Amino acid sequence: MKSVRRFAGALMALMVLMFVANVKAMDLAQVWQLALTNDPTYQAARSGYRAALQKLPQARAGLLPEVQGSLTGAYLDNRATGGLNQVFEGSRSAWTLTLTQPVFNWSAIQTFEQSRLVVASAEIGLQVAYQNLMLRVSQAYFSILAIQDELEALKAEQRSIDEQLSSAKRRFELGDATITDALEAQARFDLVGANIIGLENELVNSQEELARIIGRQVMADTLHPLPYNVDLPAPQPNSLTAWSDQAQVANLNVVRAQIQTRIAQYDVQIAKSGHYPSVNLTASSTSNTVGNSQVRPFFDGRTIDNTVGLTLSVPIYSGGRVSATVVEKAELQQQSVFDLEAQRRLSLQLSRQFFNGVQAGLARIRGLESAEKSSLSALKANLTGYEIGVRINLDVLDAQRQLFVIKRDLASARYGTLLTSLQLKANSGMLSEDSLFQINQLLRPPGSPGTGIMHDVR
Repeated sequence: MKSVRRFAGALMALMVLMFVANVKAMDLAQVWQLALTNDPTYQAARSGYRAALQKLPQARAGLLPEVQGSLTGAYLDNRATGGLNQVFEGSRSAWTLTLTQPVFNWSAIQTFEQSRLVVASAEIGLQVAYQNLMLRVSQAYFSILAIQDELEALKAEQRSIDEQLSSAKRRFELGDATITDALEAQARFDLVGANIIGLENELVNSQEELARIIGRQVMADTLHPLPYNVDLPAPQPNSLTAWSDQAQVANLNVVRAQIQTRIAQYDVQIAKSGHYPSVNLTASSTSNTVGNSQVRPFFDGRTIDNTVGLTLSVPIYSGGRVSATVVEKAELQQQSVFDLEAQRRLSLQLSRQFFNGVQAGLARIRGLESAEKSSLSALKANLTGYEIGVRINLDVLDAQRQLFVIKRDLASARYGTLLTSLQLKANSGMLSEDSLFQINQLLRPPGSPGTGIMHDVR
């Protein structure tokens, strides 16, 4: 009965541990959702976007009526110069209400049209920040997994070297090997140990980088890794020309540069408005009252004056300021044209770079997978040969190192290829949440079969 209770207690404890582990584990989609709400860089971009939205109502105000009111109250004390005798003592009050409606103001008209483009540019800027957040999250996430795999491979290599060191010492004691075998194994063991220390520090830094983005600490062993039996997808469409054409028209930086050229054109028109006349419709109502001794016998009480008119303002000479401003804005507009061309060429270059990077990454993964199988077979053969005396200890150590280097390179290539595929989509303006979710479907919970870098080493 007691044994049944102990078994039930152990089973319950195991279930609790599994539940806690599952609660702490996070996949790429969950990390992304945390980043959306906690990343300060992206939140700053959102605030900047909301601020830019106010440019439109601010510019519209320049085309709408403006109403101003004023109220004056005064005490009057009039005295003669002869004896400073008081002639009049009283009060005065007045109020004025003025309405001004622009009829023609070229600068205000162009500023309003330009404000639409300013808002559009801010929207593109927010999309750029959104895509950059996806790339930063993915890079930090995959960097942790790649370093974790490399660290696991180094620790496995260290264990293998330790076993080889023990074997070399035993054989030396039996007289079947020289002390050189043990010294070589000890040197390799110490070197791998030093590399492990450096890599553990890199892993901590990578975890801190992700924590800076999502606002909470994460552990490498809680992230969902990529199984080694999953084939990574090729770019769709699998055509460099299609991706290049898409990038030249849909790359967000290209689109924003196009908008900037149009904004610069409006800057030229706004500068030229310094040469143009402006027309305003003005309507005002003024009420004035003075002490009765001054207004009698002409009228009694408060005066009210109403005025409606048009005001034409014509600039004549500004010392050359307007002409210089026009030249300045024209040169800046030409600069924006060259910036647009530079962005187009850069998007084309990055399309080729990222597309070829994905293709090369997939090919490299296939090559490393073949090399991994061959290296594993070579290691087993060297171990057998060492046991029967046809291989030396250095051969075994070299075979071990080759296998684990290939494994580390394979892990890095797999995560690097995934990140490059996201960069390819971002460069073409096609990166979205669905892109992350598609990759997230390939990931598996920690500890799942086939997820460890040593999954095929027995």
